[in-house]
Amino acid sequence: MPMPKCLNLTVAAAGACLVVGCATQSKPSVSSARHVPNVRTTAYTHSEGSGSHNAVGTYLSGRHVMSAASDWSRFPLGTRFRIADSSEEYVIDDYGMALIGTNTIDLYKPSRLEMKGWGVRYVDIDILQWGSEEQSLKVLAPRCKNHCVQRMVASLQQKRALQKKELVASLDPKKTQPKKKT
Repeated sequence: MPMPKCLNLTVAAAGACLVVGCATQSKPSVSSARHVPNVRTTAYTHSEGSGSHNAVGTYLSGRHVMSAASDWSRFPLGTRFRIADSSEEYVIDDYGMALIGTNTIDLYKPSRLEMKGWGVRYVDIDILQWGSEEQSLKVLAPRCKNHCVQRMVASLQQKRALQKKELVASLDPKKTQPKKKT
């Protein structure tokens, strides 16, 4: 039984809202769930040569919510997470060249001793809030002379193009109308 035209449009609009809602909530490719198991983590500190500021120009935080670095095309700027087996909470506010193309998160530690003590660990994390791919692109765009930044930007733009393509496909009236029987 064919749907009335206004119901057809309503279904298409609802589908578009769903797709747009999903598209604006950035999710890293490692998982679409809030719990991400077995994430490779390393540690860094301000005395390693990168200085005491993060990629957005503020001081690295070693307090309540600590700084962390990642490939922003996987864990975008602003992603807040907690290490599942502890109460340690982090926010992605930095990136590192060695992290590009990996699912590794580099955790900021306030001292060299804590950094060395962390080493490399595989931990489960709970995502508290997904970051923004849009904000990631805004920060990265002026830095595109760097090859590693170019890789992150290209990956973020590729994701954006795929999301747009999915949105357009969901709005295609040919797909939302039932086929007529002959």
